[in-house]
Amino acid sequence: MTFSSGRQVLNSMARVFATSILTALGLAVVLAGCAPGAMIDRLPGEMGLPAGAPVRPATPYLYPAVHDMPPPRTTTPMNEEEQVKLEKDLAAVRNRQAHEVTGDPDKKAVSRPKTQPAASRVAKKKREDVIVVPPASVKANP
Repeated sequence: MTFSSGRQVLNSMARVFATSILTALGLAVVLAGCAPGAMIDRLPGEMGLPAGAPVRPATPYLYPAVHDMPPPRTTTPMNEEEQVKLEKDLAAVRNRQAHEVTGDPDKKAVSRPKTQPAASRVAKKKREDVIVVPPASVKANP
């Protein structure tokens, strides 16, 4: 079994240390070259921004206040009566405009009939088409 001398171990450690220092410095130079943010303003005119580029603002832009909540509303939502009245007013305006366009006083604008949600239509259809048979172990109510 052979042991390396202390001098060889120290030389090897010095080489590893020097290599790691040079690698760290090289990485720092590369990263500094990738971020020329404030340096571009200090370059001479012919090397910096192109001609006709807008001047940077004196104060930097502020980010919008994302977490600030808007103030509470000063108005209240419409109740059922107000909503029905508004729907009637809109229908009257629609009919008046249809009359102006067609010239027929008896003709009203075609309004879409209020349809039921798709789930309730399917449920009604299922009730008509499906016969429910209880299991044999369940007794019918009298």
